[in-house]
Amino acid sequence: MSIWKWNPGPEGAQAFAATSMSAHIGMKVTEIGPDFVRGTMPVDSRTVQPYGRLHGGANVVLAEELGSFGANMCLDPNEAFAVGLDINANHLRGVTSGTVTGTARPVHIGRTTQVWEIRIEDDKGQLVCISRLTMAVVSKAKG
Repeated sequence: MSIWKWNPGPEGAQAFAATSMSAHIGMKVTEIGPDFVRGTMPVDSRTVQPYGRLHGGANVVLAEELGSFGANMCLDPNEAFAVGLDINANHLRGVTSGTVTGTARPVHIGRTTQVWEIRIEDDKGQLVCISRLTMAVVSKAKG
């Protein structure tokens, strides 16, 4: 059973983010399952640090984008929206080329907060980064 209150699909996610940072660095939502959001990001000149390894900040951008998108799909867009409150990331393995894939799953979906875990893996399926994202749920004002 799906946890989503609305689901624009991967194409809708790309259209929604077309003018954002995620589009600029080549991130793409590739799959929306019944309880997860998955997306990719290239490891290239836009996402590496000066030593040629994937920048930790790029990992955080991927994690927050996927978790934020999932958090907002759990809400009725006419009633509320979710914004980032806190993010933590542990960078476990360096990546110098290819693509990384992030998968965001909820740990807690509450009335005022949500907590998401995002696992980022390299092309070999090795864990590169694990992140925890806390989202604040903001009610839209009526009238």
